[in-house]
Amino acid sequence: MKGKRGQGRVSGLLAGLCCVSAAAAVQAGLVFSCGEANDLYRTVKAAGLAAARCGTPSEAVEQARKGDGVLILADGYPKQTTALTADLYAAAARKGVRVYVEYPSMLPEMEVLPPKEMRYERAVTASGFFGERLPALRILAINGLRLLPVKAEKPHLVAARVAGFDTAVYGLPEETFPLLFEHPRGGLLVATTQLSRFITGRYAPQDAWQAVWRAVLGWLQPGAGAVALRWEPAVRPAYGRDAELPPDAERQAVRLGAEWFFKAKLFPDTARPGYEWELPASEIEQMKRSAKIATGLFGVQEGLLSQILPDGSQPQLGSRRGDCTAESAMALAFGGRLLGDARQTAVAANLLDFYLLRSHAAKRERGDPAHGAYGLIAWGIDSKGLYVANYGDDNARLMLGSLATAALTGEDRWDETVMRCLLGNLRTSGRFGFRGGRIDIPALSKQGWEPFFRRDITNYTGHYESYLWACYLWAYHKTGFELFYERAETAIRMMMAQYTDGWRWTNGLAQEKARMLLPLAWLVRVKDTPEHRAWLRKAVDGVVALQAPCGAIREEIGLPGKGAYPPPRSNGDYGKHEAPLIQANGEPVADMLYTANFAFIGLHEAAAAGDGTAKRAADKMAEFFCRIQARSDVHPSVDGGWFRAFDFGRWETWASNADAGWGAWTIESGWTQGWIVSVLAMRQMNGSLWDLTSDSKIARHFGKLRATMIPDAALSSR
Repeated sequence: MKGKRGQGRVSGLLAGLCCVSAAAAVQAGLVFSCGEANDLYRTVKAAGLAAARCGTPSEAVEQARKGDGVLILADGYPKQTTALTADLYAAAARKGVRVYVEYPSMLPEMEVLPPKEMRYERAVTASGFFGERLPALRILAINGLRLLPVKAEKPHLVAARVAGFDTAVYGLPEETFPLLFEHPRGGLLVATTQLSRFITGRYAPQDAWQAVWRAVLGWLQPGAGAVALRWEPAVRPAYGRDAELPPDAERQAVRLGAEWFFKAKLFPDTARPGYEWELPASEIEQMKRSAKIATGLFGVQEGLLSQILPDGSQPQLGSRRGDCTAESAMALAFGGRLLGDARQTAVAANLLDFYLLRSHAAKRERGDPAHGAYGLIAWGIDSKGLYVANYGDDNARLMLGSLATAALTGEDRWDETVMRCLLGNLRTSGRFGFRGGRIDIPALSKQGWEPFFRRDITNYTGHYESYLWACYLWAYHKTGFELFYERAETAIRMMMAQYTDGWRWTNGLAQEKARMLLPLAWLVRVKDTPEHRAWLRKAVDGVVALQAPCGAIREEIGLPGKGAYPPPRSNGDYGKHEAPLIQANGEPVADMLYTANFAFIGLHEAAAAGDGTAKRAADKMAEFFCRIQARSDVHPSVDGGWFRAFDFGRWETWASNADAGWGAWTIESGWTQGWIVSVLAMRQMNGSLWDLTSDSKIARHFGKLRATMIPDAALSSR
């Protein structure tokens, strides 16, 4: 509002002469045509460079003197191109001024096609124009990229679909789109998009964009390029790498992290139908009448997409999944307990009530004792693909989140559903304790559960298997049912014998190492033997070896041929599949979706089991999470969240954004936010997940359910 009032005063006082600071323009040699709020203009002014600003391109060219640099910026982007004429270009050429223009409606002697929206393309340097700090083939992000297709010789910056973390490792593909080039007539530097939206659009990484503007300003005026431009990003880490943390930093991170669920607006406020299912109107009305608070009555969405729009906002991941629901409930229940927030506690209970008791996730086939899927809980409810899937790992984290929420709220109405889920997964795990990634409804409808119970299957991947083993060990401790222990311990023994060259890895090897910590910590709780302690020590050491001094867990790719989702193998492979955040080992990236989040709970539980090395590593991780938590005054939907990626070399969110579904800027409600908030809260409460859930009365449902789901005849023949 201040900027608009200022523009009005200028317009009125100067009677249509919209150029301001004309005297400064003579000194600095830079004349802008843009609004006062333009990112580049504000940044140049903040750097101490005197610069004129005019309201129209023609006024900017008119005010410029010979030798000046004129910047005609695209304030109408992405909807409107910058209206320019041949006469304006000719006038600039006659005056001998250099012009930088963005998103132009026309160019002299060149065909400019209508705007084109990019999907997979990133910006790539294609020349030495930017100097040694930004050599050719360096990658930059222009979020929400729209460009004007033109044919240009020797562009300095192009849009291209390329693989790589910082560098286009396979070079440039055949198809590229010029983003920045010098017009052959001379004295004209053209950007086919709005480069000057770098703060609003959250372009990254920051050091690369500093080099871009150093080169552009230096091209316009040599002295201007020597001035270092600095700016505060629209979204930033909460604290610098070396900043002193306040004494209550972890508690405040919990508060911000729990509030994020509300700021991100992830709770549907209406009863949205699911796949072939919807709540009856009478039940909806009854729910609203009886609820302490309406938030969460209809579930929680998965999070935010790794897609940044031109205005810097991010769309939502709209699916409602069981794992994310329970993990979100857990985080909110911890927030409610630690912070004394009754609203968060009530929302946590609403979420579990919706997914476990009201939705069809645990009903139909999964609620039929005669069906092979009995006891399992749907991966999600909003599409057929989600509904038919039964991932063991997702069920495991749903159970862990539900158990924690039950303990924190003092409620037991979800216990029977969780016990059914424990037995449903156990009876579809094979003789060696491995279950495989997923067993869907059609297979269980056709075969029943017993063929899966008797399989001699192995699946050496902690990502898909290990948290079920943790659940089985917990269930053994509560029920004394030997099969829970037998199958979990057998699988863990076989897994550790293959550590780690025999493992399959999913998006990376680091996450597989991190996932083994929790079951090993709980194995020690169940039976504390020297062998089990040695396994835990080996797993802790393997994760700690990846820990950077700042506390981050560095991503690591495993052996070739062992990965389900390796880095892109070509430029064309970029964006087609799930993928790691790195292209090669050694790149300084932490993954808060697949690795660091699970390393945090694993190290925390290992520390609670008496492992001192794990305690020190968890302390460092807690500090790291407090520092990198996202803060933004502009985008409340990300404020308090943790993005999937963090480049702990640059100290900002940056990585290869190759993952087709959950890229670098994703914030996942359950996997990421759920576990980080919960572990930080447990640290404040001086407790562990094992101890928190120790008083569960879930075993009262075991006897009858076990006899129905895994009868004695099946046990005798196993």
